[in-house]
Amino acid sequence: MTTPIYAVGDIHGQLGMLQNALSRIEADGGPDARVVFLGDYVDRGPNSREVLDLLIEGQQAGRNWVVVKGNHDRMMARFVQECEIADKQLPIALNWLNPRLGGRETLASYGVEVTDNDRIYQVHERACAAVPPAHLDFINALPNYHQEGELLFVHAGIRPGIPLPQQSEDDLVWIRQEFLMEAGPHPWLIVHGHTPVDAAEHFGNRINLDAGAGYGRPLATAVFEGRQCWLLTECGRTLLTPSPL
Repeated sequence: MTTPIYAVGDIHGQLGMLQNALSRIEADGGPDARVVFLGDYVDRGPNSREVLDLLIEGQQAGRNWVVVKGNHDRMMARFVQECEIADKQLPIALNWLNPRLGGRETLASYGVEVTDNDRIYQVHERACAAVPPAHLDFINALPNYHQEGELLFVHAGIRPGIPLPQQSEDDLVWIRQEFLMEAGPHPWLIVHGHTPVDAAEHFGNRINLDAGAGYGRPLATAVFEGRQCWLLTECGRTLLTPSPL
């Protein structure tokens, strides 16, 4: 019998949703269940700090968890460490403190309030004083992907046709169209987040588990046995079947 592997989509500071997801996983697979988190633990939701605390504490306690890096996690760490306000992958007019991205909500969870009158260096100074170094160390150490059997777990996706060891971090945490529009098979079933949809979607060659928790929609949680996938809901497992691109 195949050992189940669980996956949790983009959390975006939604602590209550994460706690509910973990309760469902434990009810389905027990306290030692193998869980892969797909990135974007911070921004938009109200409890980014608490989400990171929970993940760090879980790993320190020896939970069977794999935590991969998302683009929002990288943006947060780079702002605090380097005062990088805008990732080069962002449009010119957009930066981490823009309301669309949710950096202000993340800083608020650390007690740092940001106003429109603040200068970037002022926000950066307050962020440096408030964000624990352990949180930055945790984010910086996160792997960019996790491959297990027929499954590849990654935040955004891969660049088609490029061997996995040669994939760039920029693509693994940021890619969209080149990956999303690829209808052909990959070497693995790719389980990803990053691109919000109304509900989890299965396209045969990939599964998108970013169901929009950052915007208040339910956090998608799935269980895999081989390539077969079920969503974990309040009513138990619901089979997720492929649909065409």
